[in-house]
Amino acid sequence: MTLIELIEAGAARLQAAGVAFGQGTLNAFDEAAWLTLWRLGLPLDALDAHAESELDAEQLARVEALIGERIRTRQPAAYLTGEAWLQGVPFFIDQRAIVPRSFIAELIAEGSFDAWLGEHTHAVLDLCTGNGSLAVLAAMAWPEVHVTGADLSPDALAVAQRNIERHGLQERIRLVQGDGLAAVAGQGFDLVLCNPPYVNAQSMAALPPEFRAEPELALAGGADGMDFIRRLLADLPARLNEGGVLVLEIGHERRFFEAAFPQLEPVWLETSAGGDMVLLLTREQLSASGMQVVC
Repeated sequence: MTLIELIEAGAARLQAAGVAFGQGTLNAFDEAAWLTLWRLGLPLDALDAHAESELDAEQLARVEALIGERIRTRQPAAYLTGEAWLQGVPFFIDQRAIVPRSFIAELIAEGSFDAWLGEHTHAVLDLCTGNGSLAVLAAMAWPEVHVTGADLSPDALAVAQRNIERHGLQERIRLVQGDGLAAVAGQGFDLVLCNPPYVNAQSMAALPPEFRAEPELALAGGADGMDFIRRLLADLPARLNEGGVLVLEIGHERRFFEAAFPQLEPVWLETSAGGDMVLLLTREQLSASGMQVVC
């Protein structure tokens, strides 16, 4: 059996088993390719070069066992491999943090909100940093900034520390533990990136096993998904410097966001999944909306 035939067979098994995607891949073929190439020790971009390679019985058995583990456990593929990729950058990951997949990553890579940044942009906060992927990508994109990664979970921060060290960014990224902005009390920032827990209660109840395998703390946002965001927007003006902005991911919760904050008129940033996933708010917008700004 060739490599491509094995991947196609694995994809058929995954599809028939009804596993869920969306934690690094979006379909059965890509998931099977990822698991197969990883198990065989091949680069993830090596499919075309090795597609017609013949595999021996031992290689077939190893891949088939991994596909079977993915189906049996319903663990995300990233937890099985211990690695996830975001914008071409590899990150360590395990069950202590959610699988990195933020749309903010592509916005950083594409410079989608660079127009709101400038020479004044020095201090960046990655709030709800999880495995630290956005903090790392921000430090890579803007070599002149220093990044603070904050999270409530000490376990997630331990994962983030591994990724900071993996990419040699210990001098430019620091990690702090705490609940929301309380983790950075008294500090000001020019840019805040935040991919918070925003899944509403009804959607949480309907999550497939792969997503329930992730830490609930990083996903559940209360009845309408806005619990964390309410506290954030109430406290944020005091933490944004002059000219500062917030880039906030809310997933599929735009209608809940607009219902909770009718006074706000954010800029909606276009992503590969559409223009409803990520929004931008300036310090001035928050101030004008009646949210208190402390100078």
